[in-house]
Amino acid sequence: MIVWLGALGRASLYSLQGVGKMTFFTLALLGALPQAFWQMRRLLKQVYFTGVLSLPIIVTAGLFVGMVLGLQGHHILSTYNSEEAVGTMTALSLIRELGPVVAALLFAGRAGSALTAEVGLMKSTEQLSALEMMAVDPVRFVLAPRVLACIIVLPMLAIIFIAMGILGGYAVAVGWLGVDDGAFWAQMSAQVDWYDDVINGLIKAFAFAVLVALVALYQGYESVPTSEGVSRATTRSVVHASLGVLGLDFILTSMMFT
Repeated sequence: MIVWLGALGRASLYSLQGVGKMTFFTLALLGALPQAFWQMRRLLKQVYFTGVLSLPIIVTAGLFVGMVLGLQGHHILSTYNSEEAVGTMTALSLIRELGPVVAALLFAGRAGSALTAEVGLMKSTEQLSALEMMAVDPVRFVLAPRVLACIIVLPMLAIIFIAMGILGGYAVAVGWLGVDDGAFWAQMSAQVDWYDDVINGLIKAFAFAVLVALVALYQGYESVPTSEGVSRATTRSVVHASLGVLGLDFILTSMMFT
């Protein structure tokens, strides 16, 4: 019993220590974020690394998710003789939920893991310590441009995901299943609201970008400076960021649509 209580106490203290470290890390990073605008060369490099290189998986996943939504939506709505509403269902599903969430999950798996491995490798090879020896703040010089790049690119990737999903749903519903072209677009444009749907979806994408960037960089910055430590930090980065995106999505959805 005493051993069990001791293990529980150690686990609790370790968790509280992690929360405290994450809080101070977040405050330091957010304080250095405005200075990242002046590091344009490094910022553009990270935009390319995190955004442009993530386009293939975003475009492909968005297209197939939209095709599946068009197929499933037509099958469900046909039982109510409402096949023309498949465009509305596809668009609202993508804009409100699937677009920001799936794009963030894919971003965490592709770009987030890469950021964690990159920063963890810089720590294991003592590049971050070398910057500190030269009186250069690694949070401002290394981490801040990466956070700002994530904030810039993830909403764009979510928009591309949504656009490709709508095109995929259009191709299946209109090109394959014979839904009227005009009805598909007319009902979609009539039901999708700019403020309640599009803006809320972009707010979600922005929040997910901040979450994924903070988790990925924190795991890399606090990783054990060994090959095994970096690999474990990369795994934790993907797991924690993915679970955080799903939990934050529920909180934001309850605030927006309740």
